Amino acid sequence: MALLTPPDVTSPALESLREAGSEPVVSGQEVDALWVPVMGVALWGVNGDILCPCDGDDPVGVSGAILGPCDGCGPVGVNGAILGPCDGDDSVGISGTILGPCDGGGPMGSAASAARELVIQRLLFVGKACENEEQQLLERVHAEEERAHQSILTQQVHWTEALHKLGALRTYLVDMITNLDDQGLVRAEQEIFESTALLGILREGELTCGVSVTSGVSSSQEIHIDEKTLSPHLSLSEDKRTLTFSPKKAKVDLDCPERFDHWPNALATAAFHSGVCAWKVGVEQSCAYKLGVCYSSVPRKGSANEGRLGFNAASWVFSRYDKEFRFLHAGQPQPVELIKAPAQLGVLLDFAGGEVLFYDPDSCAILFSHRETFSEPVYPVFAVAHQSISLVQ
Repeated sequence: MALLTPPDVTSPALESLREAGSEPVVSGQEVDALWVPVMGVALWGVNGDILCPCDGDDPVGVSGAILGPCDGCGPVGVNGAILGPCDGDDSVGISGTILGPCDGGGPMGSAASAARELVIQRLLFVGKACENEEQQLLERVHAEEERAHQSILTQQVHWTEALHKLGALRTYLVDMITNLDDQGLVRAEQEIFESTALLGILREGELTCGVSVTSGVSSSQEIHIDEKTLSPHLSLSEDKRTLTFSPKKAKVDLDCPERFDHWPNALATAAFHSGVCAWKVGVEQSCAYKLGVCYSSVPRKGSANEGRLGFNAASWVFSRYDKEFRFLHAGQPQPVELIKAPAQLGVLLDFAGGEVLFYDPDSCAILFSHRETFSEPVYPVFAVAHQSISLVQ
């Protein structure tokens, strides 16, 4: 058995042991470890090897190998291997190998990793949702820009036409005031009113936006809805100004020749055959209606398309269905791009000039105009398939 000399034990001490006959004799089997009085704390291994002086700083492995300094901080493996310092941050395996950080949170570390992964997934999800929302918003903004641009182009066309009319009217009035005497001017008063009404002059002495109607035109008469023409899907208020839609048919005389027996239509009581006429209808409550003019010969019986306003040659109407606005005549729809739905809709008819014009009384915007040579008197016509609409005086 070899002696291991500790660094702080002198050789004379070992020599004294040998002289005293303390050297064990190794024969065929292992002998007990030699007790080495080194500071009174000598250690021995299982196989009798002298390990080293240990003052509490050297742990002993199972095999008796020297593990290294032991200050209470070096964990020992099962086979006596040195594991390394463990301050609560290193896990120890069965074989004594260093496994990695051990903060008392092997399971806790796994939970933290799962939480981090969940947070990352949520961040990715939120980021994707933000991108989708931004894309949808940009698409809506682009659509609104297109509608606004189209509306501006429409207004430019109408205003260009109005400027031409104003120029022609100015020439006409200058010629009239220059060449007519007083009696001629008096006789031409009605003609002057009719000529200026469509271009607009004049509510309470102010120049308006091009759709005002003076008290001198024939539209000053009140417009009422003819109850005899009423569809069984419509009901009429007592003042004969408000039409209300019902999905259930009312019990009425469907054989009446004036009545629309299927489509939710109605006519005014009186027709217009000259001059300039105008009326306004409150449409704020409805998202499905038609307003315009028609001949008395408009089809009134049956469910065929011919009986629908705007789907025959005898009617000219402005139509709204949900968010879609159109002008309809003879089954040929023309889309009308609007930035917002009007609360009221104005209809202006220049019978002699052959023009029907639809406008927004609130903004004074011309929504659509159509030129037509009318061959017979025309009636204001109405249709509603949602809620109600009302004539406005």
